[in-house]
This record gives sequence, structure tokens and C-alpha cells, in this order.
Amino acid sequence: MAVELEVIDRAEEWAGFLKKKYKSELNKISREFPSVRSLEIDYGVLEKFGKIGIVLADELLLHPGKALEDVKDAIRSARLITGKDVEGTDISDTIISKVNIRFIRLPRKTQIRDIRAEDINKFVSVDGIIRRVTEVRPRLVIGAFHCSNGHITFKQQEYGTYSEPDMCGHAECTQKKLELIQSRSSFIDSQKIRVQETPEGLRGGEQPQNIDIDIVDDLCGKVSPGDRVIVNGILRSVQRIISGQKSTVFDLYIECNSVEISIKEFEEVNITEEDEKAINDLASDPGVYGKIARSIAPTIYGNNEVKEAIALQMFGGIPKEMPDGTSLRGDIHILLVGDPGIAKSQLLRYVIKLAPRGIYTSGKSASAAGLTAAVVKDDLGDGRWTLEAGALVLADKGIAAVDEMDKMQKDDRSSLHEAMEQQSVSIAKAGINATLRTRCSLLGAANPKLGRFDEYANISEQINMPPSLLSRFDLIFIMKDQPDQVRDLNIAKHILKAHSAGEKLMRHKKYPIPGADEEYFKKELAPVTPEIDAAMLRKYLAYAKRNCFPLMTEDAKDVIVKYYQNLRSVAYENSDKPVPITARQLEALVRLAEASARVRLADEVDREDAERVVKIVDACLRQVAYDPKTGSFDIDKITTGTSRSGRAIRRELKDTIDLLIQASEDKVAKVDQIMETMEGKYHYKKEEVEHILEGMRRDGEVFEPRNGLIKFTAPMR
Repeated sequence: MAVELEVIDRAEEWAGFLKKKYKSELNKISREFPSVRSLEIDYGVLEKFGKIGIVLADELLLHPGKALEDVKDAIRSARLITGKDVEGTDISDTIISKVNIRFIRLPRKTQIRDIRAEDINKFVSVDGIIRRVTEVRPRLVIGAFHCSNGHITFKQQEYGTYSEPDMCGHAECTQKKLELIQSRSSFIDSQKIRVQETPEGLRGGEQPQNIDIDIVDDLCGKVSPGDRVIVNGILRSVQRIISGQKSTVFDLYIECNSVEISIKEFEEVNITEEDEKAINDLASDPGVYGKIARSIAPTIYGNNEVKEAIALQMFGGIPKEMPDGTSLRGDIHILLVGDPGIAKSQLLRYVIKLAPRGIYTSGKSASAAGLTAAVVKDDLGDGRWTLEAGALVLADKGIAAVDEMDKMQKDDRSSLHEAMEQQSVSIAKAGINATLRTRCSLLGAANPKLGRFDEYANISEQINMPPSLLSRFDLIFIMKDQPDQVRDLNIAKHILKAHSAGEKLMRHKKYPIPGADEEYFKKELAPVTPEIDAAMLRKYLAYAKRNCFPLMTEDAKDVIVKYYQNLRSVAYENSDKPVPITARQLEALVRLAEASARVRLADEVDREDAERVVKIVDACLRQVAYDPKTGSFDIDKITTGTSRSGRAIRRELKDTIDLLIQASEDKVAKVDQIMETMEGKYHYKKEEVEHILEGMRRDGEVFEPRNGLIKFTAPMR
């Protein structure tokens, strides 16, 4: 419990502290005011300033308003800030009155959900993510009011309410009707922000809580939605008004003293010297890749390739800022497409728990604004338009897991294009033009349109997602639920082991099992226990992202270039051959190779890293881009939704229909004749032709005027 301090004048003690520790900063304000008008005092420096420093630091926390006035009095009495105007008049007092005293780097942070009534009027420090930001607007601080007799009366304004004098302040004047004179009044820049708890600090199922922050003067315009900040300030309360009636319930806000923007990645993850030693030991283990992959959702059997790819995604590649101002993303995007019950959603939720920063959402319930950013009108901005960050913005420098992406509305999906490739979101609504950062990896999951995946149909036909969005994923995995005697037996045994171990653990909590000790449960839970503890893996990831920036060796470059050229060489001599791979897949290889090197905290991306990721990318391409007709990869299956062979059969089918229509007296083509011609002339199977014809009906290119007859919707040119 905090000890109440005796309230006495501390100006002299503050003056001694400032002279010794902040003389150069005060001189700078004297020279450069008003461009520099804030003095930042490090709380740690104050606390270490002997016994008096501890007293001053404690008084700041308990009586912040008095402490701030004492600092101003100290500066004024010791003349630590001086200044003159152009005419040589001393304006030191005016400058000092406008100088901001700001305290930073408080050691103890208060969780937003732990703020209580006893903290009101105390100095607090909270951290979180900025959810909303209002525009910067002038706020009336001291109003100048004049009456009809020409007298001027000044009135100090309180937060949130506008108040006029009851009557003229002149002794002999009785006028009660006064008007505001803006030119004689004092204004200050103001802005409101809403800070939300960081997702990594939440326990399962908890809703993140918010608190509003009131910032003024030179702090305005410094932050954007999605920024991770530490806000230091005085906790204030304002009475809630419901339907014009004053309530007994008060709303809390923080009168901001200083804002510290988090620039270091994952600084919220505390890594001790012991942790660092354990991390380096793990990195030197040759089997570290397998250990990390097996530590991802151990209750889910198999899917080793998917888990290995997700592990690489969590480490990520190296983001690059080029000399011409362009940036190359290092974040890796992965899409899981699979049959129901294959544990896609479970994988996504587990990854979010592991990632130092992660946001989970469902495409079914998420809108474009909810994923990217929205312009909303609410009480925070006093009825004005404000920016609100969405899931991808809040996941900046982390992982955003979006389940059921195929259930998203068409307009909502289109908003993801910029967020995924350019890693930013541009907003131009309600007079607000802003660009927010979405530097995150996207892990998506989708179900096939018809319930289960059809290996004979294009992936674009089976997922309710446009090819332009599919092409932005670095890796796409097809997760099929195919009956297999050995695999099914292993899955069944694994699931039953997990349930059996869970049953015993729950029974032991209520009714202790005789002889069941820690070692017994360790053995029972071994099949579903991650090889690397989740907390340790989080620290490992954070450490790698903070400190590891590998360079690619010539051997690694050769492996990647050769793979790229070998695939492309198919189309070098034959222009009719499909495009097997594009530069997008090449960039994906680079990002994955960098991530592979980061896994073992290496300084170089070596040949093994390149070979490892080539194997993963090749396996993905075989699942989603292999065309059995041409016997090679065709990236158009993803990028355009139609393979080269598919376009060929569609063109030949159109020509056939057109010829049959021209030869017919009724100007229609019979379906039987179409099938016969396509099979005899072009050697296509009946099922293939029917599939293409059905697609043309669906797209509105042809219609059936009568059963068994086909006609073009519009004449062919």
C-alpha cells in the first residue's frame, strides 16, 4: 500500500535535480522555443538521484498535479529557461508557462483492465495498441468574453465542457450577456486516441479493454492506429450523462503527459540471460527444425509439411527498404485449403497462441473495415469522424489468422490485395486520407465450395476467392481427408491417447489417482506435449526477429536461380507451353530461405536452406499448379483461374459451337453434335467438355433455348 506523502513545496529540490541532470535540455528550449517546448524527464534518472530523487519520484506518482507545478516553479525561480522577444523584452515567464514537463520510462505499467477508482488523479503508465485516432483540433483553454460596454472577462475552461462567465468581471458593470472573442482567447491543439490492450496479454476468451487518452500541444499528430504505445499521464474521471441526467457512474480517461512509441520489435517479450543461453543452445541443435514443427499443435496428427511451412512463416524473411523508396516485404502468406474436419481452424488458433503478436478472426464475421481500417463516427471524436484500426493493422509485425476466407463478401476480399502485397491500407473517406501499416503475415484457411476438394478441378473453381487474391499467397496447401488404413489407425490412436491423458488429468484434480505423480503424467501426456515449451518458443521467435538478419550466400542463390530457370525453361522453346512459374514464386523462395536461416539464428542463408524451401515450394506447386494435360506446371491456374490447356479447350469449344450454329437452319447447335465433334476432332473426353460447357452456361456466354440445344448469348465476333 502506498504511503501518503507530506505535501510540501519541492521547488528547491527540483531545481537542484534539473541543474545537475537537464541543464543542456533546458538551454536548448531557451534557444529553440517554440519549436522545442517539451522537457522529457526520465523517471529512472529521477529515482536514482539519491534520497531526494526517490521522494520526488514517489510524489509524482501520488500527487502529479502538484509535482508538475513544482517543476515549473523550480524553472521559474532558478531562471533555468530564459528568452527575449525581437524587441529585447524579457519573456521568460511566458515561455515557462507554455513549456510542457513530460515524464517517460516509468518502470511499472498498469494493465488497462486493472485500473480502479483508487488510481484516479494518480500518475499511471499503460501500454497497448492505438485503436482509434481523431483529427487534431484546437481546444479553448482560456476564453475571452466581452460585454456590450466593451469590458473583457477571461474564463478558464475545464475539460470537455464550455462555460461562460455568469456576468461581466468589471466591478461597475452588471451586464450578464457576454460573447466569446476568438482572437483574444487562448487555444491549444488537442486530439483524442483510444488505446486497446495488447492481444498477447489476454487470457483465452477475454475481450480486450480500452481507455481514452486526451493529448494536447506538441504530442498531437504523432501516432496512428496500429501503433504500439506506452502512455504516461494522470488518470481523470468525468461524470457520465444519460438522457440529459447526471449519472453516479463516471468514465475514466488519461490526461496524457507523454507517449512512447514502440519501435523495437517484440519488446514486450522479456528475455533474460538464462533464456538467451537456452535459445542459443536450441539454435545449435541440428534437429531444431523438427522440434519447432512438432511443437506446433502436437494434438493434431501429421501435416508435417504444413507445420514446417507455418514455422518458417512465424520466423519470416527480412523486410527491405530500397534506395528508390520502395519496400520488399519479408512476411510470408500461407493459405490452407482443405476438407472439413482436417483441423485447419485448430492450427490457426494454436499459431496465434505461439506468435509473440497475433490476431485471430473469421472471414464469415469480418468485414473489410474490420480487417483493414474503418472511418467511424462516435463519441470519441465528439461526433467527428475517426479512424479505427482493423485486425490486420492491429497485427502489425505479427501474424493475422483469418479463418473461413471463402465466406467473406466479394467487396471485403478486395480490401486484402493492398494489405497483403503493399503491406499498407489506404483510407480515403469522410475527408480523411490516411495510410496505415499492415506489416503482418497472413495465415488463411478456406473450405472447398462443394464441401470436399476435387483434385481434377482447378483450385480457383473450388474456392470462393478470386485468382488475384490467391496469387498473393506464397504457399497454398491442399489438405485432403483421404481414407488410408495405416494413417487412419495412427490418427485414431493419437486422438484416443490425448483424450485418455486428459481424462486422467481431470480425474486426478478431483480425486487423486494412487501412485500418479508428476513423472507419471509427464509420460502420459508425452504424445501431446510440445517438444519446446510455448513460452520458450515465443521468446525464441522474438529473439530471432530482433537479432537475426542473415545474408544469402552464392550457393543458396545458385540453388534458387537454377530451380527458377529449370521450370521456366519449359516455355523457352515452345511458345504454346504454359508459364510454369513467375517472379512472385521466386520472391517467395527468397523469403522462405531467409526464414529457414533465422530458425537456427544463422548469419548466412546457405545451400541447405535454399534446398529445404525449394522442396516445400515444389510440393505446393504440384498440388495447385500442375496441369496433367501438358505434364508441367501452369501458374495461370492460380493467377488467372484458368490453365493454358483450359483456355485452349474453351476456345475450341466456342469455335465448334459457332460452326454448328452457322451450319444449322435454326441457328442453334445440338449438344450431341458438339460432344461428337470435340471427341472426334480434338480428342477431348465427354466429361471435360461437359464441365467447360457448364462453366460457359454459368458465366452467361451460352444458354439453352430448348433441351439439348445451345446458343450464344451474344453473337461471336
